[in-house]
Amino acid sequence: MECRLAMKSDAKEAADYIHLAIHDIAEALTGEKETEKIREVLSELFRQENNRLSYQNSIVAEIDGKVAGILIAYSGDDAVELDKPILERLKRIGKSHVEPFDNEADKGDYYIDTVSVVPDFQGRGIGTFLIQSVEQVAKDKGFTRVSLNVAEDNPGAKRLYEKLGYMKEKNIMINGHEFDYMVKNV
Repeated sequence: MECRLAMKSDAKEAADYIHLAIHDIAEALTGEKETEKIREVLSELFRQENNRLSYQNSIVAEIDGKVAGILIAYSGDDAVELDKPILERLKRIGKSHVEPFDNEADKGDYYIDTVSVVPDFQGRGIGTFLIQSVEQVAKDKGFTRVSLNVAEDNPGAKRLYEKLGYMKEKNIMINGHEFDYMVKNV
């Protein structure tokens, strides 16, 4: 297994796996309801620069040349700026009541936005590998904290994050759902 920076050419697979991980949040980010259209827009956003879902913020785990998982992370300080192109796109397509997205990341944190492991590769430590890889990226960039959100109805993921040293700091709401905001000092 190896970890590498994502490339624009990963967009199709990345969009599929991002959608699997974030479900209805993908609808809010894309303004779409149909799976095919949601993934098309996610793919487009992934190929673009300077937005939260950009390949620039993503790392990929590969096994035998196949994408096995993806992780998206960025500075919490940049979250509002990274959301601007997404909000602008929503306004352009006529979503006139678009407001800023829920605040998912605290300033000063290196924030793990999305972790997704391909279903065929789950249970092989890929999520752990991706998280540990991004923790090193955070350290290299001078961050002392890495944070993430886990849905309250996802106890398996929460156990993994706790095993990796993440501790619940608070509850937050994202797209009408309650999440545990978990933090690890690195």
